[in-house]
Amino acid sequence: MGGLTEAKLRALAGERSFERGLAYADEVSGVEFGDGWVRASVRGTERYEVELLLGGRGKPAGTCDCPYGQEGNFCKHLVALGLTVIAQEADLPRRLKAARDRTRGLDAWLTGMSRDDLLALVREETAEDRSLRRRLELRAASVRGDVAGIRSRIRELLDSGPFAQYGYVEYADVRAYADQAAQAVSAIRSLTASGRASDSIALAREAIGMLAAVVESVDDSDGRFGEIGAGLADAHHDACRAARPDPEGLAHWLVTHALDDAADLTDIDPLDYEDLLGERGMTALRRYVVEAWQANRTGWAEKHLMQRLAKSGRDIDTVVAVHAADLAPNGHTHLLIVRELDAAGRTA
Repeated sequence: MGGLTEAKLRALAGERSFERGLAYADEVSGVEFGDGWVRASVRGTERYEVELLLGGRGKPAGTCDCPYGQEGNFCKHLVALGLTVIAQEADLPRRLKAARDRTRGLDAWLTGMSRDDLLALVREETAEDRSLRRRLELRAASVRGDVAGIRSRIRELLDSGPFAQYGYVEYADVRAYADQAAQAVSAIRSLTASGRASDSIALAREAIGMLAAVVESVDDSDGRFGEIGAGLADAHHDACRAARPDPEGLAHWLVTHALDDAADLTDIDPLDYEDLLGERGMTALRRYVVEAWQANRTGWAEKHLMQRLAKSGRDIDTVVAVHAADLAPNGHTHLLIVRELDAAGRTA
């Protein structure tokens, strides 16, 4: 873990984040060292969990659950933890050895326990740690193929009621709710991994609908809901790749979802499924998109989907037709048509 310097932190974080991190050096608490990593809490707008990865030959890296850190940036909280590590550099060898000794001691203890004693320990821990119990219950239900049990648990995890005061989840409670909702994504993924991808598809779609139903009642200033929506989208795509559902049925759901308010939550692009849809599914997709647009030529979602499909097939005439069906009085739509034609090389 040696070799971390202020110059390296400055290069990783950039000047602005590094300077802001200096002011947070005294807000670091609960520092825990491991083999190649160090974790801590840093108090900012709220308390954030931070981890620095310092092992190996590569550059130091890290994660933080603050909004800026979740975008993949080396944030001021990581800088603060890095400065703490540098300040304790003289004591690092001892702390690293102690961490390795603790890990080996724990492994040896668990390995030496009898089956009954190990079961008793797990039961004791799950009785005290509700989050751990829920994770293990979901894993057990997944292994058993208990879809009804998993569906019931997912509904509990996505229920915003326990976090909502007067029917609204305030900013201070969103993180706890999002952490709980993330367990629903893990459950759906685990079902795919256990060979029940078709059930995962159904549960992912249900979960997307449930999450979309409460999004307007949540203060999602930090975008945590967007991350859950993206996780459900990925889980759905992975399940479809594993299960290979009926192409026409998949195409119908993709178009229906793209025209629904839930589309903003997941950002699912139907064309990302092109390899799964195949020729038959893409034919159905085009038919459903055209039917939706013809039924509502001025709808934003319908126009966007129609243009997206037309551009993917380099069908400039259809793109122009979609614009022309809803011309703006101020000439803006004409300008869009001109730009599309010009980009296609049809300057005349």
